[in-house]
Amino acid sequence: MKLVKAEKIENSKFELEISVDKATFDEAVTKAFQKESKKITVPGFRKGKAPRAIIEKMYGQGVFYETAINDIIPDAYEAAVAEAGITPVARPDFDVVSLDENGLVLSAKVFVKPDVAISDYLGIAATRNVAPVTDEEIDAEINTVRERNSREAEVMGRAAELGDTAVIDYEGFADGVAFEGGKGEQYSLKLGSGSFIPGFEEQIVGHKVDDEFDVNVTFPTEYHAPELAGKEATFKCKIHALTRVELPELDDDFAKDVSEFDTFAEYKADVKAKIEKRHADTADNAVTEQLINALIEKMEADIPAPMFETETENCLRDYDGQLRMSGLDLNTYMKYTGMTLEKMREQLRPQAEHQVKARLVLEKIAELEKIEVSEEEINAEYDRIAAAYNMPVDQVKASLPADAIVDDVKVKKTIDLVREKAVITDEAPKKKTTRKPAAKKTATKKDAATEEVKAEAEEVKTEE
Repeated sequence: MKLVKAEKIENSKFELEISVDKATFDEAVTKAFQKESKKITVPGFRKGKAPRAIIEKMYGQGVFYETAINDIIPDAYEAAVAEAGITPVARPDFDVVSLDENGLVLSAKVFVKPDVAISDYLGIAATRNVAPVTDEEIDAEINTVRERNSREAEVMGRAAELGDTAVIDYEGFADGVAFEGGKGEQYSLKLGSGSFIPGFEEQIVGHKVDDEFDVNVTFPTEYHAPELAGKEATFKCKIHALTRVELPELDDDFAKDVSEFDTFAEYKADVKAKIEKRHADTADNAVTEQLINALIEKMEADIPAPMFETETENCLRDYDGQLRMSGLDLNTYMKYTGMTLEKMREQLRPQAEHQVKARLVLEKIAELEKIEVSEEEINAEYDRIAAAYNMPVDQVKASLPADAIVDDVKVKKTIDLVREKAVITDEAPKKKTTRKPAAKKTATKKDAATEEVKAEAEEVKTEE
């Protein structure tokens, strides 16, 4: 195998011409015959037992050429790329230039990483805005822990109230006839949750354990079962048990149970400190994003479309991984949202383009600043990944090549350098208005999509 030509035909595109000698090609054809002949039926011979000459006479001299060429391409292409000293960003299509007594000649148009120009990348201005910690945030954090440490207590000596959980049997009738899906036994219903038909839960209120009674409701006009939509119905119900959530008192005993502190005041101060740390981290991440955006604006590069397409597919795989960690998958997501792969690619494309541009400009700065990665830094990154995913270090090393680790660490060190040299101004936090609640943190595409699917799936489950 020999690289005949490596010609730059555009800024980020090369044309390679690769020759394969006759002996190598003939050997590949022989291997192709041995592999493919098992699938070929020739009259008068058992399947896979016909001689090569007979098969070639029946189907043509080049019957095994396509398989042979496909088998040759990987090694030939890898060797040609190494000899040309280029870094492809996508697998090319190959064309046969010639195939004769001298052997095989292939051509390929290869997209490569573009030339990147960047200047004035140190000393960039950015603003840092750390949001103040509010009492509401502290209370919400503590109440989340409080609710996790709550317990269900049996309700004694009183009727059901909103907020209780009633364990009930029920059976629904429309026009005096029981309908499909309208019966349940020992069902735990949180009163006030809104998980049943409007008006149902409120009619449980006021009844006691062992009471048997009717609940009269009207199905919504847009109910998912058309035969029940807009109809009046009666549910015969019985309460078996009532429970209510009991929250622990917010005192020193609570602090000792949920933390390493002896007093509630110490615990509350620690909660505040952790929220402050989160706010500071959020502000730091925003600064990094400002700096990267500024670098992208300063960068000059003719980026080939296949780089964006490849990164879009990577984002799609990452998205699927995020969904699976939440108990969903891509197919379920598309089913409940009506999305298609093409629509998802369209949504993820801006994110992919940003990531490609950021990576290119940071790699160029690393090159200009001669940033290197030590063996200790490589091992530290392997250790960090192993700890994050609770995997043995050896397993991480087997799945992630050192080159990839070096590239990632180099990019991180470059970001650190740009931050270190940046002119960062701490901006005074804006006072929050009391006219309306503070806006919630904007969810990422993945988070928002995951929550949307979860909600829709839960709605379907409830209606059933």
